[in-house]
Amino acid sequence: MDQPTPAKPSLQDILLRALRIAASTVAIVELLRNNWTGGVLAAMAWVLFTQVERLRGSADEDIDNGSR
Repeated sequence: MDQPTPAKPSLQDILLRALRIAASTVAIVELLRNNWTGGVLAAMAWVLFTQVERLRGSADEDIDNGSR
């Protein structure tokens, strides 16, 4: 009953996740301070990082399934 060990996340995955967390935190703080420009720009960065992470995940699945 050997359970497969989960793969370690790559450095790119860790950095992208850190950027996403930082951007969301900055967006919330800036919006609470009523700094609308900074808050909106940080929120847009968060959306961008989220989409990049999602696209990287789907590309990795395509490679694993051999459809590339």
